Amino acid sequence: MRRPGFLLLALTSLLPALPGGAREAGAQELAGHGGPVRALALTADGGLASAGFDRSVILWTPAAGRARAVLRWHAGAVNALAALPDGRLASAGEDGRIALWRIAGDGAIPREAAPERVLAALDAPVAALAVSPDGRRLAAAVWDGTARVWVLPADPAAGEGAPAPRVLEGHAGPVNGVAFRGDGTLATAGYDGTVRLWPAAPGAPPRLLGAYGVPQNALVALPDGGLAAAGADGTIRLIAPPPADGGVEAAGPPRTLSAGARPLVGLAVAPDGRTLAAASLGGSVALWRLPEGRLLRTLEGPGHPFWSVLFTADGTGLWTGGADRRVRRWDVATGRAVGGGPAEAEPPEEAAAFAAAAAAEPHGARVWRACAVCHALTEAGGASRAGPHLAGLFGRRMGGVAGYPYSERLRRGDIVWTRETVADLFTRGPEAVTPGTRMPEQTVGNAEDLSALLRFLELATR
Repeated sequence: MRRPGFLLLALTSLLPALPGGAREAGAQELAGHGGPVRALALTADGGLASAGFDRSVILWTPAAGRARAVLRWHAGAVNALAALPDGRLASAGEDGRIALWRIAGDGAIPREAAPERVLAALDAPVAALAVSPDGRRLAAAVWDGTARVWVLPADPAAGEGAPAPRVLEGHAGPVNGVAFRGDGTLATAGYDGTVRLWPAAPGAPPRLLGAYGVPQNALVALPDGGLAAAGADGTIRLIAPPPADGGVEAAGPPRTLSAGARPLVGLAVAPDGRTLAAASLGGSVALWRLPEGRLLRTLEGPGHPFWSVLFTADGTGLWTGGADRRVRRWDVATGRAVGGGPAEAEPPEEAAAFAAAAAAEPHGARVWRACAVCHALTEAGGASRAGPHLAGLFGRRMGGVAGYPYSERLRRGDIVWTRETVADLFTRGPEAVTPGTRMPEQTVGNAEDLSALLRFLELATR
């Protein structure tokens, strides 16, 4: 039986209410998710992917601050992403399904809400994914107490069926983390407080690397062959690499790094292996220098839990995903939130429509910024957005933009967009108003914000 999100909800329930914080000026924030951002991945084409509790995967062009695709296929929270060397992206989550998405070399991805291949439809949520160093195996941490490992086809274009996975059993409870070491062996971490190492030979029992008495929520492999595990007690445990002479590994006590009392739920290691990032439900990210285990600095967010962390490809930046539905970029050297470089220039028509409406309705223009990552106000500005443009929105039937590949629900066209129906969409949410839509679950709970947004849209889209 599935236990939808029970571990995440249980961890969240340990926290007191956290105060909100002001947005730092100049920070690059990607706003498009309708719930906490649970997973991040760098795609092979240089982009960024994020996934969250709103059941969507968003593909971003970070320099432009725009979403280029919203993949809404999973039937529950998307907990894990993994980029494959062949250019595909794997996603998995609460619905137990593991999907592979094709991302073309030019950065494009089909808009239809269907993956290239579905590896599995399990009876329990998937908490994490990992790819082996050679790119040939994909591992999943599953909340039924197992880890699953698939050998991926050598030719991704071959029309083979989904391979049967190797099932690894040994944890007494949900498995929260999986990581491949450099030698190709797989390690797992679980709610039972243990970290285990699995021999390559099928059927061989796992080696218990440690039993720590508190749930282990995340696991990463370090370049030296060691492992880092993040605990619900706010402690990072550094597990030593295997002996250089190839001898038997000792399962002695690990080195520990204390990141505070709040549960840790996300880990990332820089490409050079010298910096470790740990995300806390307390709303901060600790950066540690390895191998000495020295705390470099703590990144303080907007007062909400961080759920995910990811280093940029060159290791100088860090992406975080938070409970405030934002993806943020940070400078590792300074610990400050930073901008993402020059953004794409808006088409003149788009810039003019925004400026004119913003001058008359500045409050609504601020609320609109969260929508702008997926929608344009004019036809000219809509070419590179994940959602349809909104030109002529009021009085138009849903599904009415020619050439846009709408979901089946929106293609029915049985709703006319008026001030009342748009307000209903943002009050009850896209899934309630248009079930099956690929739009992330966004609502505007403040009545003044909603009224201002509607006035802005009336001005900007006519």
